[in-house]
Amino acid sequence: MREVSKYGRTVAEAVSFALEELNATEDQVGTEILIQPRSGFLGIGARKALVRVKLNETSFDEGIRYLENIVHEIGCSAHIQVMDKSKRVWRCVLFGKDASRLIGRHGETLNALQFLANRVVARHSDFRMKLLLDAENYREIRKKALISLSERAAAQVVRSGKVYRFKSMPDFERKLIHVELAKNDKVKTQSVGDEPYRYVTLTPRSR
Repeated sequence: MREVSKYGRTVAEAVSFALEELNATEDQVGTEILIQPRSGFLGIGARKALVRVKLNETSFDEGIRYLENIVHEIGCSAHIQVMDKSKRVWRCVLFGKDASRLIGRHGETLNALQFLANRVVARHSDFRMKLLLDAENYREIRKKALISLSERAAAQVVRSGKVYRFKSMPDFERKLIHVELAKNDKVKTQSVGDEPYRYVTLTPRSR
């Protein structure tokens, strides 16, 4: 929902009702007063205020619109819903019968869509902002798989003394591995390469 009209005893009250429904703050919207309130005489002729409140377009909106166009062009039945948002990060989820098709092998399609959307977001913003995209609870499933993989890889490096190279992955997945293995004093991690092919290497920590 991008726009709502609300009544209130005062303009301020009507605006507050609209902001609550839009889950927005005053700096994120434009407000138009349609009817000014009037107290009347002894209640006769009184009327409430009516306002129309519309969410301002943001760089995130541009990114989501771009994703929706891609989903439509490839013939998938899915829609994007914003689940959580702040000024710098929006968490979005793909819903629909074809949502699972948009995940891809090891999340490659989902990561590619997120990467492209964030390119659009960055192009329309002067600040560092990020759109996080999920489908079918894939991110949580992937997180558990990466933690398990990093533990096995660390054990292998300690046994063999050889370098282990993870496959290329997006920055937030690399960060997860770095954080998880920072607890292990027998190995060290390093990110290598250029985006979007950057990957993590795991080496024995010298004594």
